[in-house]
Amino acid sequence: MKKKIPRREFLIGACKVLATGFLATGGGVGIGMKTVFARDGVMDWRKFWAGKQWVFVVDTYRCIGCGRCVMACKEENAVPLDKEVYRTWVERYVEREEGVTIESPGGGLDFPLQAPEEGKQFFVSKLCNQCQDPPCVQVCPVSATYRTEDGVVLVDNQRCVGCRYCIQACPYGTRFLHPVTHVADKCTWCYHRLVKGMRPACVTICPVGARKFGNREDSDSEVTKILEKERVRGLKPEKGTKPQVFYLGLDEVVM
Repeated sequence: MKKKIPRREFLIGACKVLATGFLATGGGVGIGMKTVFARDGVMDWRKFWAGKQWVFVVDTYRCIGCGRCVMACKEENAVPLDKEVYRTWVERYVEREEGVTIESPGGGLDFPLQAPEEGKQFFVSKLCNQCQDPPCVQVCPVSATYRTEDGVVLVDNQRCVGCRYCIQACPYGTRFLHPVTHVADKCTWCYHRLVKGMRPACVTICPVGARKFGNREDSDSEVTKILEKERVRGLKPEKGTKPQVFYLGLDEVVM
């Protein structure tokens, strides 16, 4: 009589087999090779990049600081939930008579948030700015950090030696050394989702539409219309990096 395998053990074992085969055949995004293996073969990157310039818009008027974007990012990109490292985080600014205070312990916030006893509060999401002139690319001694033709800065995990030069060079503090892989890590706008025609995880999960993403070259996209009609700002313009994350309602104190 055959021994029955518990359903949970069977599913775990099946997932391991599928994952092993997926990786062995080059599944997913091979960032180092700039190649994506799909069912119909190797992706033609020139066709994928053609006519695309991705941009990100954060609407600070809408953000409620719920933290769903932070958790969705961690789960989607295998960032340890129990470590104080983040690809994206939310800062809370509280305006009081004595000045503005910033609450962002460890790069993130403890959720759910409680309203301050006094003063006005607003929230600002932070993430990699995917600069057009990225200093992180310039300082990398092994060319592990590079910028794609559609405007996203990526890290080749196979090349990165964990020297931290790029982490120090980023003026926005959005890079960190991954506690498990020990290589540089950061927000990639969920590039593995973009190549499948999907939006970044944080954009999808936001319940109030505070995070917006799209192709600047598409005249019908929401982000293009916002950039054309609304007053938007980027962080630290004096750095000259030409960030591609734009903010609606960005307060002077944040810049």
